[in-house]
Amino acid sequence: MNSNLNKTISSEEAIQLEDKYGAHNYHPLPVVLSKGEGIYLWDCEGKRYFDFLSAYSAVNQGHCHPKIIKALNDQASVLTLTSRAFHNNILGEYEKFITDLFGYEKVLPMNTGVEGGETANKLARKWGYLKKGIPENQAKIIFAKGNFWGRTLAAISSSDDPVSFKGFGPYMPGYELIPYNDLETLETTLKDPNVAAFMVEPIQGEAGVVVPDEGYLKGVRDLCTKYNVLFIADEVQTGIARTGKMLATDYEDARPDILILGKAISGGVFPVSAVLADDDVMLCIQPGEHGSTFGGNPLACVVAKKALEVVIEEDLANNANVLGERFRNGMNSLISKTDLVEKVRGKGLLNAIIINDSPESTTAYDICLALRDNGLLAKPTHGNIIRFAPPLVINEDQMDECISIIESTILNFKK
Repeated sequence: MNSNLNKTISSEEAIQLEDKYGAHNYHPLPVVLSKGEGIYLWDCEGKRYFDFLSAYSAVNQGHCHPKIIKALNDQASVLTLTSRAFHNNILGEYEKFITDLFGYEKVLPMNTGVEGGETANKLARKWGYLKKGIPENQAKIIFAKGNFWGRTLAAISSSDDPVSFKGFGPYMPGYELIPYNDLETLETTLKDPNVAAFMVEPIQGEAGVVVPDEGYLKGVRDLCTKYNVLFIADEVQTGIARTGKMLATDYEDARPDILILGKAISGGVFPVSAVLADDDVMLCIQPGEHGSTFGGNPLACVVAKKALEVVIEEDLANNANVLGERFRNGMNSLISKTDLVEKVRGKGLLNAIIINDSPESTTAYDICLALRDNGLLAKPTHGNIIRFAPPLVINEDQMDECISIIESTILNFKK
């Protein structure tokens, strides 16, 4: 092994190594992080930052939560992986815990959010053929424009963002897109007897924290029931207390037929995702038809169980609800002080501000660089939108300090 890889390096050296030896499929903010604890991150030179991205909402419980890390370490010294070729003594207990918690009869454990989305799609198609009677290979799944659930070929085939799909065709058949937050168009689309499912984010995260009208999710639930179509809720980013409730669909009477979870289900400690459904849907898939070498491994199961327990024990959903309102109030006050902030939107601690400039401009990115210089990390999406999503363990004093940093940064910003 090259001993140089074990030495402490500077931020500049780390960036140079990534640029030379890594694929150029990301454009990170130029900061190199070497330590995390709670709501804070530190760079290689020891500068501390407030984390207002939370690894895209994967570390809702805060960085390196001691209870989750202990669960990881305790299990790692005993048994990490058996594959699903055999039973293990952890999986069943975890499956009972998570199905009881979310109110479903079955769970299919996977590793990443996009794997959860793929799993939900396969389940929906199989259900469509076995239960709805859709002719073979004719099943359709409907998606909302502006969706984002990953970068596999299936995920990009459902995207209307050229950055995601351009240059990677041919695309997955059987997918159709309709406008988000549009129940009238949804009903027209669901009348097609070959539609097996409608997959949607309760709040569109990557699109810029787009919050639908009140009643939209209940309307989705009612229409899917009316036309015998599965409602798939992609709660990979909005789930696990991020929006102020355990699930964003909990805000309305909108229980999905298939629920996809990921990211914070492990507190950002280990890749874990889960797809939950009742027997009528889940048992459409039989042995050998779907799986994963690492899905449901003992390490992932103990980490996910502890991560979910932390959310409940520390009442993080309520904290997200209260401090989310506090944050939006602070951001809304900026609108009267500067023409840079056009709009504020969000729910719980999933929020965004829209910068009054074109998506092609660098203004939002430059503001994020200034925020970094002032000790707070955030990242733009879709050019002129800055998403703010701190760990849910943040307290009032910390939130007020962060609001002050954002306000002073924007008020003093010059294009």
